Amino acid sequence: MTPLIRVIREDWADPGVALPAYETAGAAGADLRANLRPEDRESGFTLYPMQRSIIPTGLRVEIPEGFEMQIRPRSGLAFKHGISLPNTPGTIDCDYRGPLGVLLINLGAEPFTVTHGERIAQAVIAPVVQARYEITEALSDTERGEGGFGSTGRG
Repeated sequence: MTPLIRVIREDWADPGVALPAYETAGAAGADLRANLRPEDRESGFTLYPMQRSIIPTGLRVEIPEGFEMQIRPRSGLAFKHGISLPNTPGTIDCDYRGPLGVLLINLGAEPFTVTHGERIAQAVIAPVVQARYEITEALSDTERGEGGFGSTGRG
């Protein structure tokens, strides 16, 4: 079954900006676009090196119970300009109904201007499993044991 993501636009949002869409038949993520506020549409929104800001999409979403929306960086923006998400992947829970914003950070050396309608991130819909947690007296043994960061080799 294909999950249905219900979407509404904010009152101020430009209806000419495309809804999230998959660019190819095999794409895992639907591209999210910047839907800038009217006062920023002509000039864009400039992110300076190491600056982070929430870029509006102009959307609110309803995600079906049992799913989440993961917000991930676009590889081209990351590679070419150093634009990423500081909390990647970001999670939009199924019970959230507020504005869908994308927290971007400029890790590049130059200012980057986000233009109105530009693809800024991708949304991946994923199933959610909630676990139970309980205190126990001991954990089972494994071959890896307590080996943590870097314990299985370089990188």
